[in-house]
Amino acid sequence: MIKELKLFTMDTASQERLIFQSPTSGTLTFNEVFTKLIEFIKQAPEKRYRLIIGSDSLLGDETTFVVAIVIHRKGAGGRYFYRKFRHRKIKNLRQRIMLETTLSLEVAELLRQRLSENGYSRLPVEIHIDVGENGETREIIKEVVGMVAGSGYLAVTKPDSFGASKVADRHSG
Repeated sequence: MIKELKLFTMDTASQERLIFQSPTSGTLTFNEVFTKLIEFIKQAPEKRYRLIIGSDSLLGDETTFVVAIVIHRKGAGGRYFYRKFRHRKIKNLRQRIMLETTLSLEVAELLRQRLSENGYSRLPVEIHIDVGENGETREIIKEVVGMVAGSGYLAVTKPDSFGASKVADRHSG
């Protein structure tokens, strides 16, 4: 199992060692990412927001995984943060998609816990999955959507899953 899949069970000090990248803020710890998310919301609290978590992977000599956190201010842009890491080569597409989805769920759980502790529990959280009705992934859509919905999140698939298919994908290569 990938050690990153145990994020939710990590203690606070271990979570703090999780490093993310931001095009606007550079290298950030998980706590700093959370602070940036809240600051972005506080800049225009009257606006509507959604928090999007998406993952992507790229198969090469190893498998590269990217998990993206996107805060979208409806009608007015957003910010994103991503974590990239390499793992042994995983050729099986179904297994890679399941791992991508699990990574997204782990990050979403960490964020949901922090949001709840800080008075933002009503912020909508979406999991963007890199699967669609066309192509190789069509056979596993029901399974991963069920996995996400069963965890209490809105599952978004292609062509609307930009958190995975655009943001995370941009950094997986």
